Amino acid sequence: MLDFIKENIWYLLIIVNYILAISAVITIFFKRINPTKTLSYIIVLVFFPFLGLLVYYLFGQEYRKNKIFSRKHILNKSVIKSINKELEFSKAEIKKVDNYLDDKVKLVKLLYESDDEPLTLKNKIAILKNGDAKFKHLLDDLKNAEHHIHLEYYIVKDDDIGTQVLNVLCEKAEAGLKVRLIYDDVGSKISTQMKRKLSSSGVKHHPFMPVLFSKFTGKMNYRNHRKIAVIDGKIGYVGGINISDEYLNENDSDRFWRDTHLRIEGEAVKSLQIHFLSTWDFVSDEKLAVYKTFFPEVEMENGNVALQIAASGPDTDWANIMEVIFTAIVTANDYIYITTPYFVPNEQIITALQIAAKSGIDVKLIIPKKSDSWIVKHASNSYLDALLKAGIKVYKYNKGFIHAKTMVVDDIFSTVGTSNMDYRSFNINFEINSLIYDEAQSKIIKKHFLEDMENSDEVNYNTYLNRSKFEKLKESYCRLWSPLI
Repeated sequence: MLDFIKENIWYLLIIVNYILAISAVITIFFKRINPTKTLSYIIVLVFFPFLGLLVYYLFGQEYRKNKIFSRKHILNKSVIKSINKELEFSKAEIKKVDNYLDDKVKLVKLLYESDDEPLTLKNKIAILKNGDAKFKHLLDDLKNAEHHIHLEYYIVKDDDIGTQVLNVLCEKAEAGLKVRLIYDDVGSKISTQMKRKLSSSGVKHHPFMPVLFSKFTGKMNYRNHRKIAVIDGKIGYVGGINISDEYLNENDSDRFWRDTHLRIEGEAVKSLQIHFLSTWDFVSDEKLAVYKTFFPEVEMENGNVALQIAASGPDTDWANIMEVIFTAIVTANDYIYITTPYFVPNEQIITALQIAAKSGIDVKLIIPKKSDSWIVKHASNSYLDALLKAGIKVYKYNKGFIHAKTMVVDDIFSTVGTSNMDYRSFNINFEINSLIYDEAQSKIIKKHFLEDMENSDEVNYNTYLNRSKFEKLKESYCRLWSPLI
C-alpha cells in the first residue's frame, strides 16, 4: 500500500485536489451569494483547482455570516451602552436637520437602523488635504495628549515619518499615558527593533489577524483597512492617509500623492472610540476595562457640524458604507462628485450612477491615470463604457497618484474615509467613513474636487471606444477577477 502511494503520489494529490475543489463548488453553490461572484469562483475552481482552492480559502469565506468577528463583548460594556444612550437622537433632533437635509435624512435613518450609529451634532472638523497637513496636525495632537492615545491603521511603517509618530507614542507611554496601537499585519512593516522599543516603553501594540507569509499574502485576506486615531477621547482622525513616507510630498519625492483626511473634535470622536475599542477587544487578550474617561464630556462653543461614522466589514451585519453611498446617489438632486483610487463597483452602484446621470444629474468621477495596481487599473477601465454611455464624465488624475476616497452630493452631504469604490471595500475589508451633513464643509470637498479636475484628463468616449484590442483583452481578463480583487 505504501509503495502504491509513493508511486502514484502526484495522481493521488490531483484527485484529492479535485475532490476538494468540487466540494468547494458545491458549498459556494448553496451559499446563494452574488451570481457573478459565484460563477467567478466556480470557473477558477474547475479550471485551476490548485489556484482556485487558495483563492477560495483567502477570498471565499463569508466571515460576516460566520460571525468570527464579534463586537458583542465590548458593546455590552455598561459604559459604552450609556454612551450610546447619550448619543441617541430624538425625533426633535431629527427635525432640526430634516428640513435642511431634505432626502439626505434617509442616510441618517439608514445608518441608525442598520448599525445603531447616531447622528452627532456637536462637532468641529478640519478637512486635511494631503499627508503634509495630516501629519503636522497629528504629531501636534499626539505630543499634547494628556490621558490616552489609540491608533488603528492599515499601514504603519517605521520609516522617517513613521518613526516620528512611533517615537512620540513611546515618549507618551513612558510619561504614564495609556497608549494602544493596532496595525494590520499585511499592510504594515515595523522592524523587530521598533516593536521592542514600543513594548519596553509601555506601548501596547497588536497586529490585526497575523499571517505567516505577509509578502505572499498581499491583499488577499480580510484586512483591517481602517485609519483611526483617537487622542484623549476628544480629538479623532479618519481618512485615506496611512503612516508612511509615501503619503508625504517632499521635494525629492518620486510621485505626488494626493489624499484627504479628516480631523474631528466633538461627539463623533466617541463613535470612533467605540470602533477602536471593538477592534482592540478582537486583537488583544486584554479584558479591557472601559472607563468614562475614554468618553469625556463635549464642550463645543463653535462646532455645529452634523456627523455620523459609518463602519463596515465582517463585523457588521450590513454593508453599511456601500448602502450609504448607494442611497446618496439615488437621492441626489443636483450633482454627484466621486474621487476614488480603485473603481471596481458592483452592479448596484453602476446602475444607480447611470440612472442619476440619465435623469439630468451632473455625475463626475476622478480616478488615477497611473495606478499602483495593474489589475485594478484595467478592471476599472472595463467599467468606463457603462459610465460614459450614460453621460457620466470621467477624469484621470495626471499630477501623481490620487488616493483620496471622497464623495460630495448637492452641497449638503459629503464623505471622507477609508472605503474605496470596489468589491473589497464594500464586502471584505474593515472600513470606516465619516459622513458629513454640512454645507460649508461639503463645499470645501467640492472645491478640492474641482481643483483635482484641473489636474486631470477627461476621458473622451470616442477615443475610449477606439482603444486597441490588446487593451480590451487586458480589461476583460482583469474584469473576470473583479468580484475577487
